[in-house]
Amino acid sequence: MNSLILRVAARYLAAILLVFSIYMLFRGHNEPGGGFIGGLIGATGFILYAVACGTKEARATLMVEPQSIAMAGLAAALISAFASAIFGDAPFTGQWLFIGATDESKGIPLSTVLVFDIGVYLVVFGAILTLVFAMEEEI
Repeated sequence: MNSLILRVAARYLAAILLVFSIYMLFRGHNEPGGGFIGGLIGATGFILYAVACGTKEARATLMVEPQSIAMAGLAAALISAFASAIFGDAPFTGQWLFIGATDESKGIPLSTVLVFDIGVYLVVFGAILTLVFAMEEEI
């Protein structure tokens, strides 16, 4: 589409959707949401941008091929799934690390579950953009 208003609005909306998708990713760690929903919202932002400004400009803004993002996400999810094997647990068993833990505070918790959610986010984000960009470029 060749609309100046849509192109300007798409830039702001895409940025807002990306920030919201990251919020949904981290919120979903303990509440509804998570990697799948966050990835869909993030991909929606870039799809809106691609519709308004063109696929070529959206790819340039993304700076990384969407297939590479999906593959990196798949690698992160698989690593987090089998990280528990190091500790002798079954695959997908959550492992926790508390950074800065003291006697009074637990510190900042990091887990393999969060890494798995980030991997799912990247897989969904990359896969959806790969499909949509391919369809958009064929039209």
